[in-house]
Amino acid sequence: QVQLVESGGGLVQPGGSLRLSCAASGFTFSNVALSWLRQGPGKGLEWISEILTGGGSTYYADSVKGRFTIARDDAKSTLYLQMSSLKPEDTAVYYCYEYQFGSWGQGTQVTVSS
Repeated sequence: QVQLVESGGGLVQPGGSLRLSCAASGFTFSNVALSWLRQGPGKGLEWISEILTGGGSTYYADSVKGRFTIARDDAKSTLYLQMSSLKPEDTAVYYCYEYQFGSWGQGTQVTVSS
């Protein structure tokens, strides 16, 4: 079955960086578009980035554009999110999502605080 496992979250100071990973299995990773979403405390789910297949065209929400970079390694069936210039408002649980079956991971917590 489809499995998505996020990792790499943690506590970071404002202005810092983190790289999230999402290890995928159970589907043909290279054939599927993928996204990162997040849910902050007391907030709804927010889409933040998507990467397509093939050439890997990427898209970002305005809230993260210029600070976050999405990438994929099809050979490793892994999705990444490089986050820099982190702000307290980036505090959230981050999820990866695949568009073939509509599956989510369990999420990884990112906390930006001094």
